[in-house]
Amino acid sequence: TLRPVKVTEEEVRSFFGLWNDALKTGDPQKVADRYSKDAVLLPTLSDEARYTNDRIADYFVGFLKKKPTGEILEGNIKIGPNWAQDAGTYSSY
Repeated sequence: TLRPVKVTEEEVRSFFGLWNDALKTGDPQKVADRYSKDAVLLPTLSDEARYTNDRIADYFVGFLKKKPTGEILEGNIKIGPNWAQDAGTYSSY
């Protein structure tokens, strides 16, 4: 039996910092590895949804050439038993 692990909103929000740090490496695979196995990426610079780790990494090959960094503009954190979501909008520049 899997027991729920408590997580705080601050911990959930800190995951954005880990993603942002992955961007700074310039390594598409490091960024893609920040996504869960069943993630769906709806990229800002492509009209193609990405459903696999390989396709997510492929998107970041071009995206990282811009040397982006992210900033949260609006976030909404939801926490459940053994899951958390931080959805909202952010800016990459």
